[in-house]
Amino acid sequence: MLQAPELLLPAGSLAKMHAAFDFGADAVYAGQPRYSLRVRNNDFSTLQTLQEGIDGAHARGKQFFVASNIFAHNAKLKTYLRDMAPVIAMKPDALIMADPGLIMMVRDQWPDMPIHLSVQANAVNWADVKFWHRMGLTRVILSRELSLDEIEEIRQRCPEMELEVFVHGALCIAYSGRCLLSGYFNHRDPNQGTCTNSCRWDYKVQQAAEDASGDLGAMQTIPLRFEQALEQAEQPWSSLHQQPRHPLADQPYLIEETGRPGQLMPILEDEHGTYIMNSKDLRAVEHIERLVKIGVTSLKVEGRTKSLYYAARTAQVYRQAIDDAVAGRPFDIGLLGQLQGLANRGYTDGFYQRHHTQAHQNYMRGASEAERSQYVGDVLGMQDGWARVEVKNRFAVGDRIEVIHPGGNRDLTLTRMRADDGSDIAVAPGSGHFVHIELDPALDGALLARYL
Repeated sequence: MLQAPELLLPAGSLAKMHAAFDFGADAVYAGQPRYSLRVRNNDFSTLQTLQEGIDGAHARGKQFFVASNIFAHNAKLKTYLRDMAPVIAMKPDALIMADPGLIMMVRDQWPDMPIHLSVQANAVNWADVKFWHRMGLTRVILSRELSLDEIEEIRQRCPEMELEVFVHGALCIAYSGRCLLSGYFNHRDPNQGTCTNSCRWDYKVQQAAEDASGDLGAMQTIPLRFEQALEQAEQPWSSLHQQPRHPLADQPYLIEETGRPGQLMPILEDEHGTYIMNSKDLRAVEHIERLVKIGVTSLKVEGRTKSLYYAARTAQVYRQAIDDAVAGRPFDIGLLGQLQGLANRGYTDGFYQRHHTQAHQNYMRGASEAERSQYVGDVLGMQDGWARVEVKNRFAVGDRIEVIHPGGNRDLTLTRMRADDGSDIAVAPGSGHFVHIELDPALDGALLARYL
């Protein structure tokens, strides 16, 4: 029988951590304040909350990993061991680290502390993995840029090391954390945990031409949106035995970011792309069976700043995919639709299989989308067959609702709804409101989604 890999979910808050466990996660990870890549929007910003998270996970028989994965400048080296001491005392199950210097310091000070190599270290081959094994690390989180075949070769050559891979979440447009855009625009360094996701901003494009001095200037005064530039650009193709040329290949353009009007920046796109546009999100649920057969130790979901609904839904879907693969059941294609209901920027399976550039580069849209269903509420409690719901998004009588619960999901058509004062109402207007709907008491604590 195949061994089930660990399902690892992000814990952006205590509530999200427990939702992840409720819906099937085996372990969670959270960023350490000041020293992780999730400095902003991190509910584990105090030692007290971090302790509650670790203790809460252990009370449920689960694991809790602490990310301490920045590449530290000298100033942070002065305080690192001092700030790490209380974290180590909490007994997390492992530290997730990337900086070799910080790893050395932790290994010297706390030699028994398990360390997992962060994806930020960009381990892309089996020699990398063997090196880190010699350094005493217990797990390597492999680079997102690897194919399934490459992962399988690493597994075969490095049976002594635990391997972890990402299966869902946002993709960096560069090797993880290596992008300079955020630092350039905002002086917010991705590898110090403060990335502003500049690759996902709204850019407009102008055609450019060189002047007598060799500088680039705008050819036109009416800016093109990027998708218009794609439509207007010539699309030359090379021979059948070479990679196709990209639509904007070898043509200079000027880009203008919406928040910085008048600041024109030159780009020249080659067959590999511009490296500054919006990546689709990773969704590799269809590859779980292969990853299980390869023998990957841990399957990881990204998204510590996502909603509680995101944590619950991804945990539930990937839990089923893992259980089906281990049991030898065929892949349930309906899982793709369930993940489509999450806000996303379009999906790709990344580098697991070879694609043309346009298949995983999202040129057309930067905003998140929810195409199948929309998260609309949390069930807070039950009384006399009526559930009190905290509304997250608008829904109404007559809507078809998916009730998402660890005990199993159900569909219903909403026929009645009440306000807090008991009066009948037809619409739950949106966030900040509370309503009551008829619901099976066994579904207390459920999440609600409206089918679109």
